[in-house]
Amino acid sequence: MTVTVNTVSAEGFRHTVQIDDHELFADVPKTAGGEGTAPEPHDYFDAALGACKALTLKMYAKKKDIPLTGVGVEVKRDNSEEQKGKYALHVTLTLKGVLTDAQREELLRVADRCPIHKLMTTSEVTIETHAPQGFDSQ
Repeated sequence: MTVTVNTVSAEGFRHTVQIDDHELFADVPKTAGGEGTAPEPHDYFDAALGACKALTLKMYAKKKDIPLTGVGVEVKRDNSEEQKGKYALHVTLTLKGVLTDAQREELLRVADRCPIHKLMTTSEVTIETHAPQGFDSQ
């Protein structure tokens, strides 16, 4: 899987984000000089966590025959200390369905084991950035 990002116009900050057959957009907030026409990269980072928790819970509940009919996830960001290396995400889950207290507790534990949560909190991520020779600089 490859993610491809391209500038929409030379004047603005809006970009297309192509993920397989899916096209998304990214922009910079108006407060940072953008047009605010699409989520900014931090939004996608935060959304990845929320989506992963919801999908993980639905898959787990189906596998374990837990009567979970839906999941609501609210992710709130506190990036006030990001420059100091601290980025806090506060997640509130709404578990829908007729569930016992034990099932709710089990699902809460499972939510914190979703792949993106683990990636964000326990993995060493390495990033290599390259600009090939002859890169078009026009």
